[in-house]
Amino acid sequence: MAIERTLSIIKPDGVEKGVIGKVIARFEEQGLKPIAIRLTQLSKADAEGFYAVHKARSFFADLVKFMTSGPVVLMVLEGEGAVAKNREIMGATDPAKAAPGTLRKDFATNIEKNTVHGSDSLENAKVEVSYFFPEVQIHSYQWKK
Repeated sequence: MAIERTLSIIKPDGVEKGVIGKVIARFEEQGLKPIAIRLTQLSKADAEGFYAVHKARSFFADLVKFMTSGPVVLMVLEGEGAVAKNREIMGATDPAKAAPGTLRKDFATNIEKNTVHGSDSLENAKVEVSYFFPEVQIHSYQWKK
């Protein structure tokens, strides 16, 4: 399997609950290495731009409001099959439907406050990573087999 990069966001509810370290540990335990990390407060423009694909949806305004309600942790994760692995570790968008042991099952409150975001495809991962991280801020590991 190829080494990939994907974007992960610990959302405001995850930061507020104090699970940043637990979330990162889960990624590392499953072979995903954080190669860029930043704690930040998204502006309304940041959130609207990032979630622009959802602009016509009824939940867009609430999503932007939530994502700007507190600090978030932005991360670039790298590893074999990183996009699919990240999605597996996160679990279903609705924590009520997420598998036991996934981040959303263990830490999310509901479908809106679901603790983490992860890119849904390799193509979107490239766009999402570049939205928040210039290449010079990403520090790749030397992978050992």
